[in-house]
Amino acid sequence: MGKLNVVVTGAAGGVGQVLLPCLRERYDVVAIDRRRIRGVAAKRFSLSNRRRLASAFRGADVVVHLAADASWKATWTSTLENNIVGTRNVLEAARIRGVRRVVFASSNAVVMGYEDDEPWASIVAGRYEGLDPATFVRLTPTMPVRPANLYGVSKAFGEALCRYYSDQFGISVICLRIGSVRPTDRPTRSRHFATMISHRDFANLVIRAIEAPDDVRFEILYAVSDNTWRLYDLAGTERIGFTPSDNVEDWRAASKLSSERRIGTAMSPPRPAAT
Repeated sequence: MGKLNVVVTGAAGGVGQVLLPCLRERYDVVAIDRRRIRGVAAKRFSLSNRRRLASAFRGADVVVHLAADASWKATWTSTLENNIVGTRNVLEAARIRGVRRVVFASSNAVVMGYEDDEPWASIVAGRYEGLDPATFVRLTPTMPVRPANLYGVSKAFGEALCRYYSDQFGISVICLRIGSVRPTDRPTRSRHFATMISHRDFANLVIRAIEAPDDVRFEILYAVSDNTWRLYDLAGTERIGFTPSDNVEDWRAASKLSSERRIGTAMSPPRPAAT
């Protein structure tokens, strides 16, 4: 069997730059973005261009939809155009072209409002006294959405739109509520120990979503590493064959050695191997 044909929207973004090299090793990839991608022959146009979207999706097996205005301070105008209308255009082009699966980049922002309450407020602040990582309640995909910004609102809408296209048109859709993807693959804030997914785990999860069995019709899954203090429940990821390999807690001790590293008296732990 030949390689799967995979289209990636928003391929020039931060998440896309982490993901694209791994996907290009495994699939025939068409990258889409409004911006130029260094070293990649991408198709450059906006998601508002429905004709070009439909053309780009011709022959695609899977679409990985990353494109969005990901700023937590995004205006309503930008959120509406890029995240809501853009997602509808992607799903409609997928329907027209008979794409069998869409992997939708949702976000932990869909449930960020819970971080105002305990115990989650203490966990993201790094205050662990009196808490047990084995017993505190983790956020599940079945809990009510609770966005804390318009970006989160748009991703919650996107999940609902994905469910509609799955139920009404038979497209398999897997929504990934992505945690913190750091450019350096390292935690730099206390919140990252609760929300981060390593580059290796993220690439593996997306690959498992792309290659999930055909009977997976609709799923909402959290994209997070197996962190000691992770906020999110990983239930459901086993249905697509994903098990995280990393725990960003391993980097906590390294972060305390930053001053020694600067003068060359200590070394950081080895970087996790690439997928």
